[in-house]
Amino acid sequence: MSNELGGGGQMALDPNGTVVMRWSRHPRCVGLARLELRKALLGWGLSSVEDSAVLILSELLTNAARHARVSPGREIETRFFGTPGGLRIEVHDASSDKPEQRTPDLDATDGRGLVLVAALADAWGVSDRLGPGKLVWAELAPPPES
Repeated sequence: MSNELGGGGQMALDPNGTVVMRWSRHPRCVGLARLELRKALLGWGLSSVEDSAVLILSELLTNAARHARVSPGREIETRFFGTPGGLRIEVHDASSDKPEQRTPDLDATDGRGLVLVAALADAWGVSDRLGPGKLVWAELAPPPES
């Protein structure tokens, strides 16, 4: 299945249930990606991680759109899928520049994205991918049932 999303996005669902989307670098794509993630989480019964997952996706996709230095026309790809332990979110871009978590100044207006990702995710990291660039990923597990 594949369809056009507004704001330069294209979505596909692969046979394993992974939601794969490709985005232009337009800021509107972040909100559209969050909407698609919410739909997937509802379908997978993972609504308990929605708030954290949506914030993580927002931060990773925004970082790729702002900081990944790539030639014009290159798209950013997001993937999310259920895992035996919960959810995995990936953001792929064609830049080899790896993001680094830093401690921002108290009055800084930016630089907190990866700090938030590290605080909310059970695990996160940066990996090489096939072809140019990298993927930044985060994993979340639902809270234990009480």
